Amino acid sequence: MSVKRMLDCTASELAAYSKKELLESIAGCEGRVLACETIGITPPLLSDVTNAEYAASLSADILLLNMFDVQHPVVQALPKVPEGETVRELKRLTGRTVGINLEPVQPELAKGNDGTLWQMSPGRLATAENARRAADMGVDLIVLTGNPGNGVSNAAIEHALREISAAVGDRVILAAGKMHASGMIGEGGTRIMTVDDAQAFIAAGADVILLPAPGTVPGITMEYAHQLIEAVHAQGKLALTAIGTSQEGADVATIRQIALLCKMAGADIHHIGDTGVPGMALPQNILAYSIAVRGERHTYHRMAQSINR
Repeated sequence: MSVKRMLDCTASELAAYSKKELLESIAGCEGRVLACETIGITPPLLSDVTNAEYAASLSADILLLNMFDVQHPVVQALPKVPEGETVRELKRLTGRTVGINLEPVQPELAKGNDGTLWQMSPGRLATAENARRAADMGVDLIVLTGNPGNGVSNAAIEHALREISAAVGDRVILAAGKMHASGMIGEGGTRIMTVDDAQAFIAAGADVILLPAPGTVPGITMEYAHQLIEAVHAQGKLALTAIGTSQEGADVATIRQIALLCKMAGADIHHIGDTGVPGMALPQNILAYSIAVRGERHTYHRMAQSINR
């Protein structure tokens, strides 16, 4: 390896890595990278500390910002900075790799979310313009996916991925896939992500394929996930297993079981969702997941290491 494993990297080393080096750093960890999804527009669990900072303190390696509007970014409890500096300020405070979700939503299918937390805004759409804004803001990772009920199809993800890859594919890691059906009848269970879908996403520019974690969606078993991840790895790409069904708010024993199933399936990046309570996973579940896939040594090392190193 030409770079250190993400497990061992300091904040300054991570900040200097290119897209290619970040991917190598993640791959070198052999299934021990933890991504925590957080929401910045909801009240933070610790009031005056962002949910992203809280997740970082619990050993998250990658902070994935959901509901992040690149045109009007909001992360509650973040110190006041110009909008264009929002992501860089969060990276300064946490020393972590930061990603965002963008959604290739079909507006007519997302109307059911009007007036709810999940209501779409222009700055969350998966467009080349928004992807460029994100890259200019310092985002390291863009995930093309869909929130509950927003009507995001795999065909729409593939189309958006081609445009976004052409716009920022040389600057930003691109991940694609779904954690659940996202309101699409006919794309539930094992049809959420198939080998054909994964190969189409890779051809369209994906560096990482996202799929539901075993045990989080009906029909997604460890064996199914393993088969899919083997196909992804055969193409030289990485796999991210995601808990996106509010099981980030389940009991610790359930989290440990899901974590080990993901490890057995071959996950490179372990994702834990943002609505254990609205905003982030339950703190004890982030810790339990981390310890299950990499032990106390690496978990506490990530927690203890100063961001000033």
